[in-house]
Amino acid sequence: GFVNKRELKLATGNDGKLAPELVHQLFEDHAGELRAFLLGVLRNHDLVDEVLQLTFSKALESGGTSKEETRKGWLFRVAYHEAMGLIRRNTIQKKSLNQLGQTTKFFSTDSPDQRLLDDENIEQIRLALTQLPESQQAVVKARIYENKTFNEIAQDLDIPLGTVLTRMRLAIKFLSSRLDHPSE
Repeated sequence: GFVNKRELKLATGNDGKLAPELVHQLFEDHAGELRAFLLGVLRNHDLVDEVLQLTFSKALESGGTSKEETRKGWLFRVAYHEAMGLIRRNTIQKKSLNQLGQTTKFFSTDSPDQRLLDDENIEQIRLALTQLPESQQAVVKARIYENKTFNEIAQDLDIPLGTVLTRMRLAIKFLSSRLDHPSE
């Protein structure tokens, strides 16, 4: 490590935050193991990167509440909880997107009539998208068309992650209601 005990005490503020240098050192020491652990849980490199980022953001914010001796365990616990949260959010999002397409198979090999219906549904979704507020449109388009993570969207738009998730939830709710009752 780069710090002695006295410097380490100074690196943990009373506000629960950890000094960026200490978080950097924790990253250097444990990111490899955490990455392997998370890959086992998530089985997706992009999601692993997202959770690692969330974990070390948490370490910056509230890592000072952990004891020095148990900090590695604390990091693994935070990473696990973040991974579970991400799986939960992704599951909810997949369900929402499935509802959004009204269980339509977008790439179906069904009859021409069915494909026409699929095209109509896709057109309905596109039209409904234009009725969303700009702020929600930006999130939905980045997530669906650019396949960006919610974290990347938050960084791109320079807004908190929670705001991005709320905008996506509101957009899906609006789009679902539009697709259920297109004439309204």
